Amino acid sequence: MWGWVYTGMFSVVLVLAVLIGYLGTGIASGDVDWLNLVSDPSWSPVNGAFGALAMIYGSAVVCVLALLLAVPVGWSAAIALSEYLPPRFARPLRLSVELLAAVPSIVYGLIGIMVIRPFVSMLGGVPGGDSLLAAGIVLAVMIMPTIVAVSVDALSAVPARYREAAYSLGLTRREVVRSVLLPQARAGMRAGVLLGLARGLGEAIAVFMVIGRADGRLPGAPGVFFSSLVRPGQTLTTKLAGPEPMLAGTSGPYFAALCALGIILLLLVAAATVWGTRKSSNRPAKRGLRGHRAAARMRIPRDRLTTALRMAALALPGALLLGMLGILLTRGGSALNPAFWFSPSTGAAGGGVRDQILGTLLLLATTALIALPLGYAAGVLIGTRATGKTARVLETLTVAIGGTPTILLGLAGYVLFSSAMGWGRSWLAGAIVLVPVVVPVIALTTAGRIRSMPPEITESALALGLTRAQYIRSVVIPYTWPATLTGLLLGLARAAGETAPLIFTATVFFGAPALPTGIVNAPVQALPTHIFTLSQDSGAPEAITQAWGSALVLVLITAVLLSLAVALRNRFEGARRWTT
Repeated sequence: MWGWVYTGMFSVVLVLAVLIGYLGTGIASGDVDWLNLVSDPSWSPVNGAFGALAMIYGSAVVCVLALLLAVPVGWSAAIALSEYLPPRFARPLRLSVELLAAVPSIVYGLIGIMVIRPFVSMLGGVPGGDSLLAAGIVLAVMIMPTIVAVSVDALSAVPARYREAAYSLGLTRREVVRSVLLPQARAGMRAGVLLGLARGLGEAIAVFMVIGRADGRLPGAPGVFFSSLVRPGQTLTTKLAGPEPMLAGTSGPYFAALCALGIILLLLVAAATVWGTRKSSNRPAKRGLRGHRAAARMRIPRDRLTTALRMAALALPGALLLGMLGILLTRGGSALNPAFWFSPSTGAAGGGVRDQILGTLLLLATTALIALPLGYAAGVLIGTRATGKTARVLETLTVAIGGTPTILLGLAGYVLFSSAMGWGRSWLAGAIVLVPVVVPVIALTTAGRIRSMPPEITESALALGLTRAQYIRSVVIPYTWPATLTGLLLGLARAAGETAPLIFTATVFFGAPALPTGIVNAPVQALPTHIFTLSQDSGAPEAITQAWGSALVLVLITAVLLSLAVALRNRFEGARRWTT
């Protein structure tokens, strides 16, 4: 069993090693002035200027905006969902939040163009609306469901007897949440924020469509910072997702500078992860007790106000989902015709999407089969075998992979599978490239659930004489399986919308059979790349209509898969009541 567990973690480290090796080889192919790269905002390959300061600034601003908007709402909604609503209402609302998490990033990009850009244009009085603020809002909407879903898992893992003991002491619901639940669920909730941050740092396509991609933009003075937020900008991921990696070739200073951007992005993800996983203290609990004594008379009003705010936060994801479905149904009504699902595409923007549906399902199923055992084994290793310091190192590596721009995974996959191994465009290469997208999500949610396990369960199991392998099989797996399923569906939801890695390794726009008959030179058609290609032809109404219809199909397929996963998770949740 331990060989399997270590294999899971080894696979995570191997992916990072391959990626760093690819980037390192690229950097070695040309001279990189690192000081100039991180201090100069100018980027002009024609003049030999390779400064990334404006892109680093853009990445930081967009992610901070997204976290400022998403974390308070996400945590409040998770608490309301877990602690305030009865199960018959909480389950459908939780499903709606997870449906938001399942919406592919390419769909968020389309909706950002239609809704967020006009909103920013009106707010800032600027034409177009392409801006850092629009990118931050789109990212906030994208990462909030991840924060909610993982945080709900962490809160539901707290044993019910802790709540019962706290309520029996006369604490209000707000005090129970603050003094009992949050300290117990803190690690899992922080993992949700890290997963959201990793997705935000690594997201390329959705940000690419709304940020404007303007190089060298920095606020000239602190006084113009807020006005600069409604102006176009550039991030590290949008630079790498643009056409420049194709124009730069595979060696030379231009390609080396682009690879250096990838290294900087990995380091930013690692720095954010180290900060997020630093050892916490018990100071918040002490402050809470002092505050409780000082404001005893305000306990009931505060409890009511907190309840109202948390319920309002819970209403936001539901409103977002309804609004998004309304837009999809309005613009993508062609998907409601069964012929659109079961007929092949014809020409540039005609026919249906039968072949794209089959190709997408093949990629997702293969990715899930590979990623689930590896991600679960990595999570078990982080949660049970590693010491505190080693666990933080492994967690940092895992999140770094999760935050890796998928355009880099696609380029690395192209070099390794398509060129070195001679596979050409292959569906299996595309599925393997998507595995690093899914494995970190499974590993982190599993490890977070293991760390929230009450210590007396572990002590009881070991006191009965169980070996470590028996302990894993009889205690850890039943306890963590619901969180693992959540991680799997969240990871597959992200993988379902990935476009960049598939373009390089696995998909073509037309001409591929519905299902491949081999591995080498066996491409498929997939919905994400189909939508992305059609959306680039914004001047053709037929292409836009086809893109929205394909987006609705992709969302519906993901919703069906998600519903099946939720049904399985609820069954396993019911089967582990013995743990509380």
